[in-house]
Amino acid sequence: MTVEEFEEFYAQAAARLTGQLFVMLGDHQEAQDVVQEAFVRGWGRRGQLDREGAPEAWIRTVAWRLAVSRWRRRRRSEEAWRRRGAPPHAAGPGPETVALVAALRGLPAQQRRTVALHYVCDLTVEQIAAETGLAASTVKTHLVRGRAALSQLMYDPRDEEASGA
Repeated sequence: MTVEEFEEFYAQAAARLTGQLFVMLGDHQEAQDVVQEAFVRGWGRRGQLDREGAPEAWIRTVAWRLAVSRWRRRRRSEEAWRRRGAPPHAAGPGPETVALVAALRGLPAQQRRTVALHYVCDLTVEQIAAETGLAASTVKTHLVRGRAALSQLMYDPRDEEASGA
C-alpha cells in the first residue's frame, strides 16, 4: 500500500472503525484513541496490509487488542491501589524550589541538565559524562558556567542588606 493509498484508506475507514469500536467498547474517546493507535501501527506495516487483503479487519483487531490491554493495565493498577492504599500526601514545592526551577529555565538545556544531574541527582562529573555522552571537561565547563549564570539569575538584593554591605 503506497502512502497515498494508506491516506485514502484512513480517510474512508477511520470514522467507520471508530463507530464500530465505540459500539464494542461503549466509550467514544477510548474508541478514538485505540483506532488512532491502530492506524499508527498500521502505517509501519502498510506494505503488508495490502498483501493481507483485509486492512480494515487488521486495524479493527489491533484496536480491539489495544483496548483489552488498556483494560487489563487499568484493572491491575486499580488492584494495586486497593492492596496498597493511596500514596502518602506529598507536599508541593516550596518557594525556594520554585525560584530555583525558574532560574534553571534561564540556562541552556544541556547546561541545565548537567547542573541538575550534579546538584539534584548527586552524580559525579564522570557519571554525568557517561550518562550524557559529554567529555568530562565539557561537563565541568557546563557546571562552572551554570553556577555563574544561576548566581546572577538568583541574585537577591536583600542578601546584601542583611549582611550590612
